[in-house]
Amino acid sequence: MSKWRILTILLALVGAAFIAVAIIYWVEPAGSLPSFFPGHVAGAVYKHLKHGAVSAAVGIAFWVGAWFSSAKK
Repeated sequence: MSKWRILTILLALVGAAFIAVAIIYWVEPAGSLPSFFPGHVAGAVYKHLKHGAVSAAVGIAFWVGAWFSSAKK
């Protein structure tokens, strides 16, 4: 397997992880987030929409990087 293929797969997986984190931020209130997530506040009922938006943007950026790294040389 070439180094470019490994890079493409790695970028796609990290992007998918960031998208999953974004969905968690959008769905769960701050009090229900895992304690290792930035923004966890015990007992809070509001959601961190900005954290989710930034996480989604980073995930999309990783997917764009995977797309560009998969181009024919």
